Amino acid sequence: MTKYSSRYASSPEAVKKYDTQQLREEFLIDDLMQEDEVVLVYSHYDRYIAGSAVPVKGDLALETIDPLKAPYFLERRELGIINVGGSGSVVVEGTTYELGFKDALYIGSGNKEVIFKSIDAKNPAKFYLNSAPAHTTYPTVKVSLAEANKLNLGAMETANHRTVNQMIIGSVVTTCQLQMGMTELNPGSVWNTMPAHVHDRRMEVYFYLDIPENQAVCHFMGQPQETRHIWMNNHQAVISPPWSIHSGSGTSNYTFIWGMAGENLDYGDMDVCKITDLR
Repeated sequence: MTKYSSRYASSPEAVKKYDTQQLREEFLIDDLMQEDEVVLVYSHYDRYIAGSAVPVKGDLALETIDPLKAPYFLERRELGIINVGGSGSVVVEGTTYELGFKDALYIGSGNKEVIFKSIDAKNPAKFYLNSAPAHTTYPTVKVSLAEANKLNLGAMETANHRTVNQMIIGSVVTTCQLQMGMTELNPGSVWNTMPAHVHDRRMEVYFYLDIPENQAVCHFMGQPQETRHIWMNNHQAVISPPWSIHSGSGTSNYTFIWGMAGENLDYGDMDVCKITDLR
């Protein structure tokens, strides 16, 4: 079963006037990881799609949705997958790729068949999905967590000691515009992506995981001089427009998956916001 929804772009001037409910309705994705469903959210920021697939009773197929106006999902798109659940596999045009916890898979455009499977229904795979338009076809590639390009950033003194795992990114996998990776915060650290930044050349989606029970993350967004916040729980995602910062602080350490698409593939292309200038 597949269900989808669309989110339209909002200007920064409009977002300044949003109350809490409207802010959450526009940017928070809080219905992911539904058993035996493929859930997709089509954003009009760079035509990005974020979603999930959790096969329990049987396999799930990646099906096209009406906004794509395409006979199959990947006709003009590429797809990134990271498994945040039990062991599973993804079948791409008859070839099976086994994905353990926090393993990633890139699938290029033109692949008609994509099937999601769990190894154990009692501990199902939970596939987190990101997709962006693609102008050509690149090979399907699996990237385990061990194979990721790792950056150790931050420090305990500033509560942001973290490991950035670059997984679906130019130095590891060739893509059209999609980039994905996973940042793991060390115990005692709670801040991600601080100092905050914007990158007007691309949008981004954050997906939070490994949040302990009864804990939460406060995600900050908005223009640097007009910030807003959204409280988030485990396995929820948030859309970040190109004009918005994207940063968070948790009541415990946690992990988040970042995915982005836009004008370029330069990971370092960002405009850093001085911490003392944030409002």
